[in-house]
Amino acid sequence: MPRLYEYELARVSDVIVNKWAMVKPGDEVMITASTEDDNAIVDACAASVYSAGAIPMVIYYPKPPGVGKAADPGLPVKALAAAACKADIWIQLSNTYLLYSTPYEEALKTNKKLKFIALGGMDREMMDRLIGTVDNHAYKEFWIRISEMTESAKTMRVTTPAGTDLTFENDSNNPLGYDIGIAEKPGPSFLSGQIGWAPKYDSINGNLVFDGSLTPPCGILRQPVELTIEKGRVVAIHGGAQAEEFKKWLDYFQDPNMYRLAHICYGFHPGAVLSGHIIEDERIWGCTEWGLGYYSPMDAPPDGIPAISHTDGICLNSSIWLDNVKIMEEGKVIHPELMKLLP
Repeated sequence: MPRLYEYELARVSDVIVNKWAMVKPGDEVMITASTEDDNAIVDACAASVYSAGAIPMVIYYPKPPGVGKAADPGLPVKALAAAACKADIWIQLSNTYLLYSTPYEEALKTNKKLKFIALGGMDREMMDRLIGTVDNHAYKEFWIRISEMTESAKTMRVTTPAGTDLTFENDSNNPLGYDIGIAEKPGPSFLSGQIGWAPKYDSINGNLVFDGSLTPPCGILRQPVELTIEKGRVVAIHGGAQAEEFKKWLDYFQDPNMYRLAHICYGFHPGAVLSGHIIEDERIWGCTEWGLGYYSPMDAPPDGIPAISHTDGICLNSSIWLDNVKIMEEGKVIHPELMKLLP
């Protein structure tokens, strides 16, 4: 009898390796995962790399104590960074993700040819749902056009039925990134269906209410977590037990930069559902996602946000205004030009 999603996993790993990472014969491909991850996913990706005529190298390490920089104390930092600095492609499968970790930063700074494929936190069913069944080309024009419109907007407002009501200005110095599931050039590459950027930090004001998930530390939310934002910083946290859990988690780091908003993202993946896995939750169609804490200088030059860790919260059914023009209403695209681009 086949294992759970065994046949689908073989197909999806081929898509990741051949269509997304665009692995070529002779490439040296590093695949990383921790002891909490599904080795069947790792094995499938390694097999697809080998079938493509490239050379896979799989690195396992103990489950890190946190994500981003907070993962460093549990990682073989020097060895992992050294390997990544020589690899052609790095496929990151660890649920406790290494995005923004020291090995990640050193590798991207030193290895200008490296493609970093971010796939942390995916299980077999999710990989089939988000990669195996979506037609990236069908949504490409929509993703590109809404990115262009957002990037050209000077002011924005975001609201949700749960109580989010934030206004802010965009910063033309901060790059806007959109993901189409194809690593066409070196650098980080993410699952399709997300568009993200860093606004002008001191312009962000209002109420931010997470009602989808908050990862880490909470996962799927049973009650909304309400944040009061002043000049891009969290100044108050309200809600039930999970709001208190979140506050304690932020306080634990004793790092004031953990209370700073780092970025906003749109979610526009047609297959994403609320699962508690941030890589999927932040792509739910019509959501907005806000990150707090660390943010790379590459994404918010010149300094980024030098925090010890990072967290992401989901606001479902978002309404969006670009320069006072409403383009979305409670998670549904309403702008005529954008509606024509949807399949």
